Amino acid sequence: MDGNAIVYCQGAFNTPNGKTAHGLVRFTKRYKILSVIDSNYAGKDAGKVLDDKTLGVPIFGMLKESLEHARNNMKIPKFFVVGLAPDGGRLSEQTKKDMRKALESGLNIDCGLHDFVSDDPFLRKLAVQKMASIRDIRKPPPRGQLHFFSGKIEKVKSLKLAVLGTDSAIGKRTTAWIIVNGLQDMGYKSEMIGTGQTAWMQGAGYSIILDTLVNDFVSGEIEHAVYSAYKNERPDVIVIEGQGSLMNPAYPGGFEILAAGRPDFVILQHAPAREEYDGFPGYSIQPLEHQIRAIEVISGKKVIAITINHENIKMEDIPLVCKQIEDEVNLPAFDVLANGPEDLLKLIIKYMKPVKIISAQDV
Repeated sequence: MDGNAIVYCQGAFNTPNGKTAHGLVRFTKRYKILSVIDSNYAGKDAGKVLDDKTLGVPIFGMLKESLEHARNNMKIPKFFVVGLAPDGGRLSEQTKKDMRKALESGLNIDCGLHDFVSDDPFLRKLAVQKMASIRDIRKPPPRGQLHFFSGKIEKVKSLKLAVLGTDSAIGKRTTAWIIVNGLQDMGYKSEMIGTGQTAWMQGAGYSIILDTLVNDFVSGEIEHAVYSAYKNERPDVIVIEGQGSLMNPAYPGGFEILAAGRPDFVILQHAPAREEYDGFPGYSIQPLEHQIRAIEVISGKKVIAITINHENIKMEDIPLVCKQIEDEVNLPAFDVLANGPEDLLKLIIKYMKPVKIISAQDV
């Protein structure tokens, strides 16, 4: 764990643009989350706002209040983590102003946006003066460190699952973590392949950030992450976090994950009440059956379950919605965030296969 953190999500908590903050509030092995900043929900518990579960993570309107709360509880914050995930990943002027306050308070900054904090001369100079670090999580790695697809993924004997989605910002990463952690709680070895900045912030041991990579190396980096997880950990299950969706006009992720990650099966995350692609009014989401068929045609692998995002669905209606999906596409449907992963895990366990002990030839 890197240390105590305050999560900055001004104006975006409990919206799709706050999904990084949501992930960190729900689960992270990298930080201890002390509080969240968003004046829209000041005075509330972050877990209560998200999932109606009190987590003891208060929301404040300003950094000053978050720092006072930390001091009053004898906790020293170390990081100012940007939990915003706006379209295009751009840094607003207001965010830069609040980053200045964070650096002046001696906090290190972790940011996963496409605008790099370290490229700002003033903030970079201020960080040096205050002996604070700036980590731009989306900064591309040097080309010499990148991998090209080689075919070594065919040596991976663990069960490989890809959690894809019918849209972006739909809960793929959250579902993937719930599966990984649930399997570990049952005594199985499972590993998460993070593919975005939030999974890295949550502490995924085998992480790449797809949208920082030169296209030629995307497949190779996916393959290398999956193979490394297998070689080093020999897990029963490897779960690959999806990105975007196959048909979202701005975020058509998923193709490389299917082609290079070569999952054995796919779990598809879906928001039944969502009619248009996230952030793009007028672009209707293709029917669930159509998206399932596209995945299976592209990959040659089966979608084995639907996991739902219950946004704009009443909690008491979730069982009915799952039943409607099961009748529509003839696949089991689960809301693992609302109801837990037990039934989905039972299904996954049926598909597990013995993991071959790696020999010198395999490596």
